[in-house]
Amino acid sequence: MRAKVLSSLRRLAVIHPFIVDLLFSVVIAGTTLGFGFALSGSPAELGYTPRPMDATGAGLTLLVNLVLAWRRRAPIAVLVISCGAAVVFHAAGYDPRINEVGALLAVYTVAAHRSPAVSVPCVLPAAASWWHAAFLGPADFVWPNIVQGSIMIAVAWTFGNSTRMLVERNKRLAHLTERLRQEQEDRARRAVTEERLRIARELHDVVAHHMSVILIQAGLAGYVFGSDPATARGALATISDTGSEAMGEMRRLLSVLRVEAGDEGGDDPEEGYDPVPGLQRLEQLVERVRAAGLPVHLSITGSVRPLPPGVDLCAYRVVQECLTNVLKHAGQATAWISLIYGAELTLRVTDDGRGAAEAVPVSQRDGHGLIGMRERVKLYKGTVTAGTKPSGGFEVVVTLPLSPPGGHDPPADPHGEPHT
Repeated sequence: MRAKVLSSLRRLAVIHPFIVDLLFSVVIAGTTLGFGFALSGSPAELGYTPRPMDATGAGLTLLVNLVLAWRRRAPIAVLVISCGAAVVFHAAGYDPRINEVGALLAVYTVAAHRSPAVSVPCVLPAAASWWHAAFLGPADFVWPNIVQGSIMIAVAWTFGNSTRMLVERNKRLAHLTERLRQEQEDRARRAVTEERLRIARELHDVVAHHMSVILIQAGLAGYVFGSDPATARGALATISDTGSEAMGEMRRLLSVLRVEAGDEGGDDPEEGYDPVPGLQRLEQLVERVRAAGLPVHLSITGSVRPLPPGVDLCAYRVVQECLTNVLKHAGQATAWISLIYGAELTLRVTDDGRGAAEAVPVSQRDGHGLIGMRERVKLYKGTVTAGTKPSGGFEVVVTLPLSPPGGHDPPADPHGEPHT
């Protein structure tokens, strides 16, 4: 029951602070009035008979204390009014032991709501009120009362200033918490965007390459269907194989999207996934492109060794994209692929086709394929150069570091996709 009452009071203080302050000021005013009438005309400790509490004294007492209801809205004005009314009350001859609490609460409020540069000077009216009352008391207690009043005012100011600093710290923490929440949301949105871009690049790589081969083979089959049935059957077989491979890669990609992290769907987490394409399948890629009618020459030099899954997939996709572009744009051409293993992996894909009007950076070329290539290579701190060769045709050169700074390979997920 007591806990419920305290909880209700806290909610009331937060929702309706003025009502709480009004009730508090009424309690202080009523207590002070009762104390004043009880001491009225008592000369025992003062050495003289103070003015009895009357209507004027009661009115000044109510002013000193009831004005505290507005202490949060206008703390400085409330301090001046409360202390000024207390000085008038004491100067009128009423008991100087009455109306001292209002000044303390006013000082506390100013210190809690204003900076020290403002609140410290505001201590003077409260101190003047207390000192004035001290001088009106017994002569033997003037200085002890001054010291006592000064200490109490200093304590009230210290508590108020501590409250202000605590509130400001809580506001800073709340602001920091909100910033962290927004940053987490931004990171989550960026992660979603990056994942969409990764999926878009994968879909482009899978669909663009295989569809280019299928279209070329379909055209060839239609062209020689009557005159060369064997060639037509070979083209149809290539279409079937290419379509099956494309469907396999699409199933692998879609399966990765459907399976949540940690939800293997069986005892074997790799069950149902096709091998991730890499340079170990480069020969198959070259043979498929040759079957599509593009002569391709492959050269591999250096110390051939296994690559990190992400780099391996990146290199494969780069070659795939380059050959797809040759098929689509170079016309009657021959392609050369040079793969050099060293401190870094160097990929060079050239052709002797139509080329381009002038060499341009990859970032300025149109097409999602080259943009996706640049993004893939950039992820592994590599470089891409693309442009027209002086002798004609087009050339793409890609370098991929094999020993990233720190000696660690870029992380990749279990299915060969780099984490971003």
